[in-house]
Amino acid sequence: MSRQPSVGRETGSMQHLRATRHDSRADRQPAIAPPTALAERAPAKINLSLHVLGRRLDGFHALESLVAFSGVADHLTLEPGASAGVETEGPFSAAAGPEDGNLVLKAERALARRVPGLRSGRFRLSKRIPVAAGLGGGSADAAAALRLLARLNGLDAADERLAEAAAETGSDVPVCLDPRAAILRGRGEHIERGVDVPPLAAVLVNPRALLPTPKVFAALGLSPGQAHREDPHAPPPGHRDALIHALCGCRNDLEAPALGLEPLVGEALALLRAAPQTRLARMSGSGATVFAIVADRKAAGALARTVQAARPSWWVRATILR
Repeated sequence: MSRQPSVGRETGSMQHLRATRHDSRADRQPAIAPPTALAERAPAKINLSLHVLGRRLDGFHALESLVAFSGVADHLTLEPGASAGVETEGPFSAAAGPEDGNLVLKAERALARRVPGLRSGRFRLSKRIPVAAGLGGGSADAAAALRLLARLNGLDAADERLAEAAAETGSDVPVCLDPRAAILRGRGEHIERGVDVPPLAAVLVNPRALLPTPKVFAALGLSPGQAHREDPHAPPPGHRDALIHALCGCRNDLEAPALGLEPLVGEALALLRAAPQTRLARMSGSGATVFAIVADRKAAGALARTVQAARPSWWVRATILR
């Protein structure tokens, strides 16, 4: 990995390093947009923990989750006044589904029902977060769309109509509306912001397996009204080492059903847990993405290169969680 290329020629190892280094250049570059367009990043959501407390009578699951956000992000632009709709590009655009089901447009419609005469335009989405991966990519995109529409229409970030539109669009959209560390409760409607989570160097690994969230929750097998494991989160300690220690006492209750549905999740976790750099390895959300927390950026880059070399077809990113 560390060999120097010959003059005038880039070696395969240098190409590999270029592909796996921290928050790769492809992840950082926004989609090309007209000069008048507004732009927002839509960072991936990471569930540092995910406790399922039970299943509510309305069918939704009662959750508690400590959430952070990654340097890996989709990019969304809005060209005001252009024809309505959304164009999707990027490495995961094909998996994003048809335009009429896109959460960006669902969020736009939800806000338009609450804001008479809402100004909008044409969205362009650069899709760089894997789909059905436990990273909340679609929810992050919808939240970014609401932030763009708020800017275009002069809406305050605290306008309750934004929060209402986010909740209508999806359970994870409200926490993505303000992408900072938080504790989620309920189905995601109760959000404790201002949580003190120091920057955490991490590696994200997706074995390119799709795990739809409803399928994973169904495999958990809870009936409406059934309790699961009620042990609420304590406020996370602000010191990095203390936080990692506290996280080791937490869990992701969807990890076991996900492992039963997709063995590649277990394979990815085993690779991360076997690495000497790893302080903690866990699945995010309903999978199939897993993450490892390590000491620093250098350790994250080294681990990312190791995993990518072992599994060249997998999606691997070194990043910082905040």
